[in-house]
Amino acid sequence: MKNYSIVIIIIFAFLVSCDNETLPKPKAFLKLEYPDYSYQKLNTSCSYNFETSSNAIISVKNNCWLTIQYPTLKATIHITYRPVNNNLQEILKEVEKLTFEHTVKADVINAVPYENFDKRVFAKLYTIEGNVATNIQFRATDSLKHVLSGALYFYVKPNYDSIRPAINYLEKDIIHLVETLEWQ
Repeated sequence: MKNYSIVIIIIFAFLVSCDNETLPKPKAFLKLEYPDYSYQKLNTSCSYNFETSSNAIISVKNNCWLTIQYPTLKATIHITYRPVNNNLQEILKEVEKLTFEHTVKADVINAVPYENFDKRVFAKLYTIEGNVATNIQFRATDSLKHVLSGALYFYVKPNYDSIRPAINYLEKDIIHLVETLEWQ
């Protein structure tokens, strides 16, 4: 009699448990929220000025190099200024060499030119896709006296898929920086 009741309980449990369909879980999407874009003019005693994000922390060094830090994103844009002394091509080749050192790890390197003849700003923005140390670099010059170059670094292990939303957010800040660049 005991065996008979155990078999009935097992059959009943089997019938009840097979009633529901198993469905796959829906895909989860990461929702990241970034601050709204707002800018302020950077005024330094250097040979250039531009607008930077109001959410960034700026520090200027004596040689007019500066860092634009985004603590919440764990990112920094390092900006280098070099005066031109009849060595424009040499400086531009050096900057480009630093960019193309990433070809070992990069999947794609895109270059987008920018020209503003009124302000004499001639720039190129490099976006580097892949698990590289810096995913965005740029250089700008007036083609006579000044060269400004910059690179975006994250203080995390480079995993392109994970940091891509932050790269896209900061790319707009870098484009705005170049578009508002003025030489003094």
